[in-house]
Parts: sequence; structure tokens; C-alpha cells
Amino acid sequence: MARITQVEIFMVELQPKVKRVDAIQSFVCQETPFVRITDTDGAVGTGYSYTIGTGGPAVISLLERTLAPALLGKDAEQIEGIWRELAFLTHATTVGAITALALAAIDTALWDLRCRRANLPLHLAAGGAQSSIPLYTTEGGWLHLPPQALVDDARQAREKGFMGCKIKVGRPLNEDIARLGAVREAVGDGFEIFTDANQAFMVDDAIRRAHRYAELNIGWLEEPLPADDIQGHVRLSRHSSVPIAVGESIYSALHFREYLQRGACSVVQVDVARIGGITPWLKVAHLAECFNVAVCPHFLMELHVSLCTAVPNARWLEYIPQLDDLTQAGMRIENGRAFPSDQPGLGIDWSSAAIDAHRIPGSCHLIK
Repeated sequence: MARITQVEIFMVELQPKVKRVDAIQSFVCQETPFVRITDTDGAVGTGYSYTIGTGGPAVISLLERTLAPALLGKDAEQIEGIWRELAFLTHATTVGAITALALAAIDTALWDLRCRRANLPLHLAAGGAQSSIPLYTTEGGWLHLPPQALVDDARQAREKGFMGCKIKVGRPLNEDIARLGAVREAVGDGFEIFTDANQAFMVDDAIRRAHRYAELNIGWLEEPLPADDIQGHVRLSRHSSVPIAVGESIYSALHFREYLQRGACSVVQVDVARIGGITPWLKVAHLAECFNVAVCPHFLMELHVSLCTAVPNARWLEYIPQLDDLTQAGMRIENGRAFPSDQPGLGIDWSSAAIDAHRIPGSCHLIK
């Protein structure tokens, strides 16, 4: 039995590769909290989560003051028990983003440690359902870009073998239609176009827009309404032939249950950081499987590639490169499909030197 002897906490800051603007915000930077867990045998697991520019210090504080001390002496293999204990320890701050992001950093570190000790890659340890997953790109579909830039990026993606792209929506409806129409005309009907509103619409507007988007054979309408408006999503789903996708702003498996039971979505985009780690991510994925609903996770492609290939109902992986500055080798991509690493652990080839160079001063803590 290997028990946890120390927990290292720190945070790095990463700048986005391109300017990222959607209907409600800009992606300022990626604060990336890290957790390294060491056990009595000297084995080490590394986990992480992220913010899009705010809240990182609060995550670090919760890890340092509350969660990390509770890990000491625990059996590192009891991942489910640890997750539940930590969730109860923070029950006064759940359900919420700060707590979920902190739990995710710990939970992914524990899974990394388990896989390394077992000499297994995550995609096999978590299920081993698929060998690869199709990619769509979001990186060239931001709301501030002119139509020609959207067209150029979609064409380039298709030439590289990508099977789809995502275009941000939220401009006046006629502008959205013109932008989407330009891309559809350029790439033809055999290339998927997804849309993402980032929770910007009210129900009546979303119903009207979904009807117009459907004319362009859109793959899905993502986050059309505020994530806590489940009834609004029920109404929209009943009126829309375009599949409704939700998940990146949902922080509890029980909330996903409500969406699925009430027929409020057709695509689940559960985010491993925002749901609180791999442990609840797998529960949501299998819950969606029971409803015959596809999983297409939000962001974090370097980690989600292994989780997507672990479950049978994952359909798409979102391409937004963000960890290149911290890794020695990127995700393997061939003919528009992403392949998980066969190396033991999460499958992310971290560069210790690069991580050290990007550490935020004052964010480092060692609990032992």
C-alpha cells in the first residue's frame, strides 16, 4: 500500500496562441494550477487544471490550505474514496468552479500516479474503447475574425485532414448567417461546421437562430443559453433540428443527469477540469452513453484525447493547442484523427525545465 507523503502545488501562466474572442469574453491567459503527488515508494503523479485568466490564486489557496493537507497519509490507489472525501470536505463551496478546478488538479495527479505505477496509459486504464478520435478545430473560428479568415482557416484545416471546424456566433443574425454561409460554400457539405454561442442568447433568440443555422447544415449549437437555464434548453431542444450541445460550464454530474433526463441536450461536452477530474468525467461519459448521447469534450485536448478513446460514445475532440510551451512532444495527429499516447500516465510529455520557467512567483507550496 503506497501512501501519499507530499504534495507540491504551483501555477504557471500561458498566453493563448492566437487572439481568442467569443460572444461574451476574451481568453486573456491560461492560469494553470499544477499538483504533484509523491507516495512512499517515490512514485510521482502530476495533475493540472486551468482558468481563462481569473481565479487561479483562489484555486491555489484552496489546494494549499484545505485539500492538499487532507491527502497526506492516504492510500493513493483509493481515488474514488479520496475524491468523495475531498468533495465532502468542501461541501460548503460546491457545486462551483473554484472547487471543481482544485479537485481536478488532484484527481488527475492521482490517475497519473496510478497509471504510472501500473505501467498503463490512461486510455487503457480508463476503458480502452477506441484507438483514435476525429478532430475539429476551433482555433480559427473566433468571433472577431472577418469572414475571409474563417474561410481560409476552414480550408486549411480540411487540407490537413481535419473533419470539421467550429465558428463562434453571437453577432447580429444576418452577420452570423453570412459568416457561416461563406464557410459552408468554401468547404462543401462533407465538412462539419459547429457553432458556439458561449451562453449569449435568450430563449426566443436562440430558437430563431437555430432555425436559420439549420439551413446551413450545422453540426450543433453549443452553449446557446446560460448553463443554469435547463428549462430554456428543454424548450430550445424541442424547437430545434440542430443538436444542442452543453457541458463546459456544468460543474456537477447531477446537473448533467438533469439535462439528459429532461431531453435538454443532444451532445455532452463535459470538461475534465470543470467537472472536477477524471473520476467524475468518466461517470458523466458513461451516463451519456446510457442515454445514447455523444461525448465531445471542451478544450484540454492533450488530456481529453485519452479520455475520449477510453469510452465508446466519444465522437469528436476539440483542437485548441495550449500546452506546447510546457511539453516536449505534442499530441499525435494523423489524417485528422488524434491518437492517445501509449506511455504510462496521462500521456502528456511534460518538460520540467519549461514548467519551471513559466512558474508564477509566490504560487509554489510544498505540503508534507
